[in-house]
Order: sequence, then structure tokens, then C-alpha cells
Amino acid sequence: MTLVNEQQISSAAVRINNAHDLNTQTLISASNGRKVPALTIFTYALQYFKEHALRELSDQSGTRFVNEDVRWVITVPAIWKQSAKQFMREAAYQAGIASREFPEQLLIALEPEAASIYIRKLRMHQFVPDETPTFSRNTVRREHGIFSSALSDQSSLFHDPERAPNDHTDSNPHNQTFEVLLDRGTRYIVVDCGGGTVDITVHELDNRMGTLKELYKATGGPFGSVGVDQEFEKTMNSIFGAEVMEEFKLKRPAGYVDLMIAFEARKRTASPFKNNPLNISLPFSFIDYYKKKKGSTVESAIRRYNDPDIKWSTQGMMRLTPEAMKRLFHPTIEKIKATIGEILNTPDVKGIQYLFLVGGFAESPILQHEIRRAFSSILKVIIPQDVSLTILKGAVLFGLDPTIVNVRRSRLTYGVSVLNRFVADYHPNEKKIIKDNIEWCADIFDKFVLVDQSIGLGDIVVRKYTPARHNQAQCIISFYCSESDKPIYVTDPGVRKIGTLVLDMFQSGHLSVDQSILAANKNPRREIQTRMVFGDTEIKVSALDVTTGKCVRATIDFLNK
Repeated sequence: MTLVNEQQISSAAVRINNAHDLNTQTLISASNGRKVPALTIFTYALQYFKEHALRELSDQSGTRFVNEDVRWVITVPAIWKQSAKQFMREAAYQAGIASREFPEQLLIALEPEAASIYIRKLRMHQFVPDETPTFSRNTVRREHGIFSSALSDQSSLFHDPERAPNDHTDSNPHNQTFEVLLDRGTRYIVVDCGGGTVDITVHELDNRMGTLKELYKATGGPFGSVGVDQEFEKTMNSIFGAEVMEEFKLKRPAGYVDLMIAFEARKRTASPFKNNPLNISLPFSFIDYYKKKKGSTVESAIRRYNDPDIKWSTQGMMRLTPEAMKRLFHPTIEKIKATIGEILNTPDVKGIQYLFLVGGFAESPILQHEIRRAFSSILKVIIPQDVSLTILKGAVLFGLDPTIVNVRRSRLTYGVSVLNRFVADYHPNEKKIIKDNIEWCADIFDKFVLVDQSIGLGDIVVRKYTPARHNQAQCIISFYCSESDKPIYVTDPGVRKIGTLVLDMFQSGHLSVDQSILAANKNPRREIQTRMVFGDTEIKVSALDVTTGKCVRATIDFLNK
């Protein structure tokens, strides 16, 4: 099994996260301003990962692996809409990962779910210990006093005496898995901080088999580590001029990438406990470009900016004090903390005991410190040692058992457009249509599932309908979604069409065995059963003509208009 993580192509992902109507024609901009189809970029990236993974598997095992030997898992943020998830599947198909004929070869995993699955399997010594700059390693100051920080100290409080002795137990508490502490009903929040997004879910351990129930629909937003980069870009604009920086980006894109790489290296090492200044090496291409453009040096520009926390070092680098670096992190971290706080204050998710902090951005000591400082007084903050690989390793476990998350929350309201008998005092007159001398109200939104509703894995919602005309040759079923549970009609604001199923009632529209079946049936009205299968990371639909047994199945198309 091989997998790909969204964080590895986060620059493009950020733009997709912010796209309201993602489809196969969506464009993203390169550093030089050139616009390229997002589908093309993601396809090339996934194709590279696929070829690299197959080559590594073959080299390591001494056996030639081909694509058909692998079950692929692609991880995406849980806050991504269905259109973005389908977008990744489409890119994977074009990259040669699985195919429409064998879609089960590819699984779409939600990143915080993958992290949650993996963390429970870790042993005590595999977690980052609480930071203790001024106290001993075993205690840390909280807002309400000093509490023990060692997870092993809590094992006697949470250990399940009914577990079998060979179930992850060990005489050494530090060798016990974290799962030992968790009992049925344990609630925890997963905060996945990636490059482009922060993705937050709340889980509850559902039963003895270790399956999970989602308590709160996935939330978060585009405030991953790219937000820190954007603050650095704002600072550079203030020092050297926004026009100069924009021109440099367009005319010297490689130099601009070098500049951001140099900043990335310092961003990763920034710590709240270090007082040493951080030197950022400005590319020669930028120094030369600025001098030719403005007729002065970058050193003089930094001096004119007159910020005591930003200097030009004697080594020829831009020097930031730790305080200046913290300022770049501040807006992004505040958004993360505010989102977590809103969830913790929601009545439906009371009793959360742990906060799992994961993702590439979670490697930042500044982020770790701020999250612990803000929330350690009310719950236990858990950070794995290999925090940036947590999602990848959890996705492997998900690929081995996709049923491990058995209850999710619907992010949208889903349903179909139907005709109801027209009621003069209730339905608007413009919705009235007449078929077979019967008055109908068109565009009724018949809801299958509501936004934020709990959905079990494999839950099937069935609706039974009758064609408006008894001799109808085709039954066209249109599916819709909305971020609200209030719409009455599919024409209401915020309701979006997401797919169509076409069920042929007769073969090629001619009298046939289908018509013979109908002729033998005393009741000319026919029953059409429409099904939506929920609970998985993707949604599947089908329509069945009960009289003839014909069935059409599909995965809803969220991409094409």
C-alpha cells in the first residue's frame, strides 16, 4: 500500500481550498503569473509519486511491482468539499493510479481521521514531552497550578482492567500503547495543521473494537503554515516595496522560490525558547535586481524601514530577532486557537479529554508552545514525535481497515428534486406544472440527509418515487446539495446541482419485454427506488426500476457543471 499526502503539494492545494466552484477547468497561478489547469498540476504530481513509489517498492523488495499490485490511499483535508475530493480522484485516475473500472483500488482518506487512528497505536515514549523551560521534566506550570505531565502517570487512572493482558500491555508503562488509556466514550479533538489548511475534527471512541464516531463536522480553514509565509511576504513588501517584490516574482521566479526556501529553513527552526537571531540569506538575484531597480542597496532599504527587530547582519544576511519571527506566526496561530476554542465551547462536544496536534506545521516549536499554553489547563495536548508523518502512517492503517471510522457528520444537506401534488394555498403558483391533467409543484427539495447529521458507515437512505407519467420512457433524477438544512426548493439560494442519474424505463424507447411486464401488471404506476450510500469519505447513488429490475449506479459528479 502506498499513499500520497495533500501537504506535499500544498501550494496548489491552498488555491483549491479557496475555490468556491472547483471543477476540471479550475486554473491556478504559477509564481510568474502563468495560469495552468489545477487538474494538470495535480496529475503530474501524483504520477511522479506513483512512479517513485513503485520504483522504491521494487528496489527494496527485489521484486518488480506494478500499479495493479498496490492499493493506493490519497489523504485530503476533512474540510474539503466533495468536489475537491472527487477532484483528487479524477487527478489520480489521469495519473494512472487506479481507474474508473476499478475504483476500489484507490481510497480517499481524511487526514485528521488518519492521524487519530495512528496516534492511538503509539507507545508512551513516542510522544513529545511537555515543554519545561523553567521546571523539571515531570511538571509544567498551568494556569491553575502545577500538574504531572507524564502520560504514564495517568495510566493507572485510565487503564481498562477488562482488557486482556496481552492487549498492548507491558510491564513498563512507557512501552504501553496510548490506546491503553482510552476507554469507550473517550472524546478527543484532532488538530491537523498542514501547509495549506488547518483541519479539525472531534472523535469519540465508539466501542471495544476501536471504531470511531465523529461528534462534530470537520471544520478549520486556510490558515496553515502558508499563512506565516504570507506574513513574511507582507514584511518584504513593506521593506522593499510591493511593486518591486511583485516584479521580482514575475521576472525572476526561480530567485523568488530561493528566497522563500531560505525563509522556510528559518521558519522551521524558530523556537519560543531561543534568543538567537535568525539570519535569512537573500538570493543574489534579488540583491542585484533591487539595486538595478532602485539604485540603492537592500541594506539601506532595511535601515530605512527602521524596525529594531529587523537588521542587516555583517555576514550579508537579513537578521530577524525571535520577536520578529513570532510576529510572523501570530495572525495564523490566533486563527487556529480561535477555531479550536469555538469547538471546545460547543455544547455537543463537552467532555473532550485530549487534543492531538499533528501535521507538518505542527513540527513548529512556536505552534506547539502556543497550543499548549492556550489549552493545557483544560485538556491533555498530545504531540507525536514524528508529527509530520502521523497522517501518512495513519493512512496506511486506514487502507488496511477503512471501516475503522464508522460514524461521520454530513458536511452538507443532500437530496433530490421531485414533484409533489400542487397545493394552492401553500405552493407558489410559478412552480405549478400539469402532467396527465394533474397539477404538480416542481423543484421540491426532498432531503435525504441534513447538514451536521450523524451518518453511520454504509448507511443507506432509500426514497420511493412514481414517474409523473405512466408511459414515461426515461426517469431523470437530479441530485442537489446545500450548506443549510432550510431549503424547500432546489431553486432556493445556496442549493447546488451535483449530479444526474438517467434511468431508461424502456429499452431504446420501444415496446419490449419491459412493456410486456407492465402490460401484465394491473397497476400502471411504477415504483422507482433511489438510494444514497453515506458514511464513507465519498457518496454513491443508485436508482432502481422495481418493475423491470433495471438499476443505474454512480458516484455523484461534483465537478462538472
